[in-house]
Amino acid sequence: MQILTLRRPGKFPIILTLKQVKFPLLILIVIAISGCAFQNKNKFNRAMQNLTAHYNILFNANELLRQKQEDYALSFVDSYGELLNVYQDTIAKTAKLDKDLDAVIVKANVIINEKEQSHYLGDAYLLLAKANFLSGNYFNASEFCSYVMHSFPEKTALVQEAAIWKARSLLYLNNLPEAKLTLDSAFLKISYKSTVPADLFATKLQYDINTQDYPDGEEMAKGAVHNCDNTNQRLRWTFILAQLQELDHKNKEAIANYTNVTKSNASFELAFNANLNRIRIQDEVNGVKVSRTDRLLSLLKNQNNKDFTDQIYYQVAQLYLANNDINNALKNYKLSVRTSTKNQNQKGLSYLRIADIEFKNKADYVTAKKYYDSTLTSLSPNYPGYLTIQKKANNLKLLADRLHIIGHEDTLQMLAKMDEKTRLVQIDAIVSAQILQQQAITANNAIARANAANNIQNPTVSLPNGRNFYFYNSTAVSQGYSDFKRKWGDRKLDDDWRRSSRPNTNPSTLNNGPVVSQNGDPDALPAGQRKSSSNVAAGNYRQKLLHDIPLTPQSLAESNARIYGAYLDIANFYRDILDDKKEAIATFTLILNKFPDDPNKPAIYYSLYRLYSETDAVKSTEYKNQLLKDYPETTFARVIIDPDYAKHLDDKDAEFNAFYNRVYNLYAQKKYAQTISGIDDLLKQYPENKLVSQLYYLRVMAAGHQETIPSFQADLERIAENYPNDGLITPLVKQHLAYIGANKAELSTQPFALMDNNANTELFIPPIADQKETAFRRPVIPESAAPVKTVEKRAPNSESAKTVDILANKSAPIAKPAANLKNESAIFSLRDSTNYYFVVNVSTGATDLSSSRFGIGQFNRANYPPNAIKHQLKSVGADNQLIYIGRFYNLDEVKKYARAIIPLMPDIMKVPKDKYSFFIITQENLDKLADKKLLDSYFDYYQQTY
Repeated sequence: MQILTLRRPGKFPIILTLKQVKFPLLILIVIAISGCAFQNKNKFNRAMQNLTAHYNILFNANELLRQKQEDYALSFVDSYGELLNVYQDTIAKTAKLDKDLDAVIVKANVIINEKEQSHYLGDAYLLLAKANFLSGNYFNASEFCSYVMHSFPEKTALVQEAAIWKARSLLYLNNLPEAKLTLDSAFLKISYKSTVPADLFATKLQYDINTQDYPDGEEMAKGAVHNCDNTNQRLRWTFILAQLQELDHKNKEAIANYTNVTKSNASFELAFNANLNRIRIQDEVNGVKVSRTDRLLSLLKNQNNKDFTDQIYYQVAQLYLANNDINNALKNYKLSVRTSTKNQNQKGLSYLRIADIEFKNKADYVTAKKYYDSTLTSLSPNYPGYLTIQKKANNLKLLADRLHIIGHEDTLQMLAKMDEKTRLVQIDAIVSAQILQQQAITANNAIARANAANNIQNPTVSLPNGRNFYFYNSTAVSQGYSDFKRKWGDRKLDDDWRRSSRPNTNPSTLNNGPVVSQNGDPDALPAGQRKSSSNVAAGNYRQKLLHDIPLTPQSLAESNARIYGAYLDIANFYRDILDDKKEAIATFTLILNKFPDDPNKPAIYYSLYRLYSETDAVKSTEYKNQLLKDYPETTFARVIIDPDYAKHLDDKDAEFNAFYNRVYNLYAQKKYAQTISGIDDLLKQYPENKLVSQLYYLRVMAAGHQETIPSFQADLERIAENYPNDGLITPLVKQHLAYIGANKAELSTQPFALMDNNANTELFIPPIADQKETAFRRPVIPESAAPVKTVEKRAPNSESAKTVDILANKSAPIAKPAANLKNESAIFSLRDSTNYYFVVNVSTGATDLSSSRFGIGQFNRANYPPNAIKHQLKSVGADNQLIYIGRFYNLDEVKKYARAIIPLMPDIMKVPKDKYSFFIITQENLDKLADKKLLDSYFDYYQQTY
């Protein structure tokens, strides 16, 4: 009988009979029992770690990356009228995490943290680089590649691959000099015996295209094609080579390469465009006087090109646009949209070109807004400029909404001026038009559904059979998402999402903006039609109109106020967002004509003075003189007279802050009557100060110690009503009102709303700063004298065991080697990753920060549970005070807090804005800030690290 003895360090051995143990089970038992000892450095453990790292983790991670790159290539949008991108893995960076790329990062970290004896640590870091690159985090990717190149120089192939990915990352960061240096170094390290990777030539090709060095790019393209072993990639690079040769007037070579693509098994789209370019060049060489436009249109007669009709019209439109024939360009772009059968990306590109023409050439921003919306519903989110289009569409939404308000209010005022009989007739006509509009939408929906049904593919194609499975095809998924969005709008992922009572948040129907048909085509309805002011049914539309007509002086004034506000928003939008001076001037002038008694005239005069200053000096001077003559005491006039007036305003703010601190100190000393009178005097002296809501709140808190709950509640309600948009005070006031509502019976027994030394008071008032608080400080222990901790090795040359985790976290900082920092900065580290603080550094040691801390307490109380976070004071030297707020348990939490409070800091801090700044710090590093020198050193470290 054969006996298996499993010896365990420090434990009794386990004896098994091999006759009763099958081999696979035996292996599992060995691994399970010996797992605790796999971290010991010996030959067996190294072999096991190499085995599992290479054939399990690394293989699966690379498969995920390969699949992801193929998915990106399927949904990538090519523009064949321009030089193609060398690679098709460009994506639109979004805040959403990709589960596949996150899985790659996890697998890479498993190798780094648990397989440190294997030969694949460098490969794991390269995995991190690739995953970050494909996520759009190009800076992180570049850093990881640099780490691989410097830490594993003996692995030539790995270093070369890292150099390629680093160069690609740097190209996306537009860091062309460093990309060139990286590529040159990679070429220099090539041995004459080794084969040059095709990707090295290809990356250099992309660099040459970016820098427009086409002759060198042609040589790189030849090298990439020669060394490439991937058929699809080789054909793509052959097409690019032909494009470069065409630019260099090497027609014979270009025709040959286009012909190679045409006769290959390239995708039909690539082959179609190669053939198109080949025919065009041959016609030019042979002197055939057939314009490219005619050649393109002739292709429409060939039934084989039926599915590419939209692309043909698109190319024709591109030619017209290049010749500045806007009308014919628009005509053919719209034909491209209408003839599109299955290529959603092509339809999106056509919509995009129409939107750009309406925006740039025609300045018709409302129509442009509709076409940008259609672009977003049709174009793949992977399109490189998708986020830019989204931002532009969101901005134009404001313009479209305000124009709708003006049109709606003008219609109502027109109805108000009619006699009742004429008014009713006109309302009937408007309601009829509304019904026709709704019928048009319904008809378009039916057409869209019919088209969708006709375009459904054979069900067998979607069977889970390798690459034919629907969810493996990102193009199909993208199209399905677009179809869903057009029909249902942006639906939250929850139950009962199809219920008709749920609101539809389709971007094209938000905020009563212009109507876009449900099939996403802005041309489906007659231009200029507008949606009613609400989503009421046509049957109730008449009643709605009758109710909204401004027949009283008060309702007319309210209607005029809405029109005025809309015009003012439009004028500011043209001036500040679109930088369209002509339209801004026209709108401001219209406001002056329509509202001659406008109290905001000084601001409008000043805007016109500035807008005309670059185009019409006479008009600019005219508005300047008008402002100085009629409104000499306004801030706008003083800014013109005294260019340093803005600086004086800061001085005035400093004076006001001193007054505010004075009344706050009275409140802190419980001198409530003096607090109230002091605030009243301050409000009379500064009636329009920026802290008016805070002053009223402080006054209500002081009065609460002298009045009953009903009066206290009424005062709080007035603040909420008068300052509904205040981000600091109003949320806190609403919290107070909610507490009163829940505990009214108990509070009504008190003689005053707020009682000193009463626990209930704490539910209303954030803690007042304790001036006697001892500064938080622990003695600094030099790292050389600090006790040595045993830390698991995770990364060669890493500053700490946390470096890998921090680098792998997309939202975390990137740590650079301490050697790159000043010597003093070397005492700081990223070890403490669960104790973060948001710090306000005030660069003056004499200023009383009690009122500022009171404001921070107000914000914390309104946004966090009681005692969830605290704000404390720490002095650093004689000239710096740190208000540190926390603790936060991870970096994401403290960043979220910073994003929320920083916009409110000008209202919270009662010190000049040039006297305070912000940073994030860990508990460990905060403890080390003992003097000004260390604080300055930390700033260096912070700039390098976060």
